[in-house]
Amino acid sequence: MIKAIEAKNICKSFWEKKVLDGISFDVEKGGICGLLGPSGAGKTTLIKILTGQLEADSGTSIVNGINSNALTGAECRKFGIMMDNFGLYERLSCYDNLKVFAGIYGIGKSRIYEILEAVGLADSAKKAASELSKGMSSRLRLARVLLHNPEIIFLDEPTSGLDPATAEEIQRLILAEKAKGRTIFLTTHDMAEAEKLCCDIALLNDGKIVEQGNPKEICRRYNHRKMLKIHLKSGEDMEIPHDEKSAEIVANLLRKGTAETIHTSEPNLEAVFMNLTGKELAK
Repeated sequence: MIKAIEAKNICKSFWEKKVLDGISFDVEKGGICGLLGPSGAGKTTLIKILTGQLEADSGTSIVNGINSNALTGAECRKFGIMMDNFGLYERLSCYDNLKVFAGIYGIGKSRIYEILEAVGLADSAKKAASELSKGMSSRLRLARVLLHNPEIIFLDEPTSGLDPATAEEIQRLILAEKAKGRTIFLTTHDMAEAEKLCCDIALLNDGKIVEQGNPKEICRRYNHRKMLKIHLKSGEDMEIPHDEKSAEIVANLLRKGTAETIHTSEPNLEAVFMNLTGKELAK
């Protein structure tokens, strides 16, 4: 595995409160890694440490082979960072917002129009950022992140507070960037989003990682009940043990054509998090 990000035993406190307590994980180059946890768990603080905005009290973070504390301007130009209300000028139009950053990165005007089209804001190019809906504002912030074709993209709660249709559009854009070979590190409290987007996740609670790995593998790991859920064409539901003794029951249902759907009963990430912490992934 080629590592784009390496975190080793990162700790960070603010006054007496320990926000991060021994955080360690790796992010594979070209993959999407999600940090999943409730508000206040330390997700934003970790992104700031990885991108050199904050210094950890102890531990190390390596991004693109360079210690986060030693990142140069040239190295930071390889990042795209999307955080809440980060990098938008309310009085400027969508086009002029991107023009500011295009000037910083030495990018031509054609790229501005290209990225506005990609995020669905071409028709709103002249509209002021202050007049945008929350969903349009999120797309503009994502456009700013993607403007210079960054190698590594950091997204802090990219779909928080958005309606399902807009969130799905943002997720589509994220997956399109992954298809281009970008490395993406995102934070979220939305377990469905993490399952949809991420190759690997880390569950964060009270500053500690309580579980990490592939989302589906984690859910299987905590499938203690091991049941099959069967929905019959009659509208009834039945649940039977997921073992060899139930094979004949399933075979009979299939032969008779009475089974409409058959699913295993693995818990979702929400249930796993609740099992591990006793808490919900509340917003």
